[in-house]
Amino acid sequence: MFPHLPIKIFYVLTTAFMLLGLSGCSEKSSAPLFHESNRKGGEADAPVKDVPKDIIATQKAFSLVAQKVTPCVVNISTIGRKKMVQPFFEMSPLFEDFFGGPQFQRDKSLGSGFIISKDGYIVTNDHVVREAESIQVKLSNDKVYNAKVVGGDQKSDIAVIKINASDLPVAVLGDSEKLEVGQWAIAIGNPFGLDRTMTVGIISATGRSNMGIETYENFIQTDASINPGNSGGPLLNVYGEVIGINTAIVAAGQGIGFAIPVDMAKPIFSQLIKKGSVNRGWMGVTIQPLTEELAQSFGLRQAKGALINDIMKGSPAEKAGIQQGDIITAFNGTEIKDPSHLQRLVAETAVGKPVKVTVFREGKSLDLSMTLTSADVAPKPRRDVGRGGEKGQADLVGIVVQDVKGEGVVVADVAQGSPAAEAGIKRGDIIVSINRQRIRDTADYQRSIRKVPEGTLAILVRRGDASIYFALQVK
Repeated sequence: MFPHLPIKIFYVLTTAFMLLGLSGCSEKSSAPLFHESNRKGGEADAPVKDVPKDIIATQKAFSLVAQKVTPCVVNISTIGRKKMVQPFFEMSPLFEDFFGGPQFQRDKSLGSGFIISKDGYIVTNDHVVREAESIQVKLSNDKVYNAKVVGGDQKSDIAVIKINASDLPVAVLGDSEKLEVGQWAIAIGNPFGLDRTMTVGIISATGRSNMGIETYENFIQTDASINPGNSGGPLLNVYGEVIGINTAIVAAGQGIGFAIPVDMAKPIFSQLIKKGSVNRGWMGVTIQPLTEELAQSFGLRQAKGALINDIMKGSPAEKAGIQQGDIITAFNGTEIKDPSHLQRLVAETAVGKPVKVTVFREGKSLDLSMTLTSADVAPKPRRDVGRGGEKGQADLVGIVVQDVKGEGVVVADVAQGSPAAEAGIKRGDIIVSINRQRIRDTADYQRSIRKVPEGTLAILVRRGDASIYFALQVK
C-alpha cells in the first residue's frame, strides 16, 4: 500500500500506536487497540498471503482514527439569500421599482464542522455559515438539528454554531505548535456532499502566510485531499486529535490545501462562545514589508521585521515611543519575520497586557514597553489626498515636486524610466521624509536631495490614507 516508505517508519508508527493509543473523541471505549481475527475470504486464496505486519498495523491505525473521530464530525447545510444580478437593467433604479425591490435567489451551500462541547457547540468556517438564513447540522447517527450562529470572525474565517442537544461526543484538540513537515495529516468532512469522507496525506508545510485568503494567516499546508464541502472540518494527527480547521484549497493545483492551526483557533472560538465576537489587540501603526533595498537603506543586515510607516495619534505605539521609520524586529521575545507575522502576534495578545517591543532605529536595537488597547476602538486615519501640479524639470531621482498645504511636498511629475518611477512613486504622492529627515517644503526637499550620496535612498510618501516607504537606487 505504501511501497516508498521504509520499514523502520512503519515500525516506529506501530510501536507508537501500541504504546499511546488514540485520543479521538472524548467518549470512553473499552475496545482493544487492534482486533486480531482470521481474515474471512472467499473460496479462493488471497493473491497476497504474507502482507507485512507493519503495513497491516498502519492500515488499522487509520481505520481507528475514522472510527473514533467520525462521531465528532458534523455535516452542515445552509440556505441563504443571494441578490440576483441583472446586467442590463441593474444600471437603472426603475428595475427595482418595477419588480418591487431587490430580487434574490436561494443559495444553498455545504460544509463541515466538529463538536467541541457535549451540549452542542460546533466549530466551523465563518464563510460556511455567514449570511445563512437557516442552518442544519447532521450528526454521524443521521440525526438532524437546526443550528444558530453563536459568533463569527471573518478576519480568521472561524465561526461557532450551536445545536440543542446533550451528551454529544467531543473532539479532542491537539497541539499545532509542535507540528513538523512530513507528519501524517488526516481530513474528515463532507466534500461535494459525500458524507463522512476521510482522506490521508502529510503536513506539507507550516506557517503559510501572505496567501491573500484571510486577514490573519498562519496556515498548515497539507496534501490530504480537501475539496468544496470540507470547509470547517477537522485536520487530524495519527492520534485522532484536531490540529487544524480545513479552510481553503488552491483551485489550480492538486494536493495543496490549507488549514487554520488549532492553537490559533482556540482563543478565537473561546471568545466567540463567551461574547459572540473577537476582541483583538491594537498597536496603532501601519506597517510594510522590508525589501533588501529598504533594509540596506536603514542599515539592517537582513530583510526581516516590519517597517513602521505611520503612527496614529494617541495610540499605544505613540505612547510607547515608537517612531515612524522604526523597524520592529521582535514582539514579546518572538523574532518578527514579516508584517503579517507581527499583525498576527498583536491580534493574539490580550488587551491591556504590557508587552516588550524591540525596534531597530538608526543602527541600534531598542526595547520599548507597550500596553495594547482594543482594535474595536481604533480610529480610522483621515488625511488630505495630494494632487499634482504643473510639470517642470525632473531632479536626479526623476521627480518634480511642488509645495503643498501642510507638511511635505507633492510629486507633480515622475520621469519615465527614472529611479523614482522604477521604485513605484507616483504623481500625487506627498513626500514627507528622506532618509528619516522631515521634509516640510520644497527647500527642505532640494537640500536633502543635494546631500544624497550614491546608493540606496529611503523616501517616505503619503498616498491617500496610507504611508509607504520606497527605496530608490541613486547612481
